[in-house]
Amino acid sequence: MPTKNPRLNVVLDTDLYDMVEKLSKAEDKSMSVVAKELIEEALERHEDLLLSEIAMKRESKSKKTISHDKAWK
Repeated sequence: MPTKNPRLNVVLDTDLYDMVEKLSKAEDKSMSVVAKELIEEALERHEDLLLSEIAMKRESKSKKTISHDKAWK
């Protein structure tokens, strides 16, 4: 029965494989689920860093700033 979700084959070195295997046993999850969750976490962190960089660039280009106290009066 074909799956509707796309597949990804990844080759891991022994140490990385062992870590994923250890996590999967500790969390009582399949290695595939653990690997998927780790990839999702990494992508979220990467996205956060990129968005933070964009915000910092925009902030540095902004010429007009208002203090916190003045903005909330």
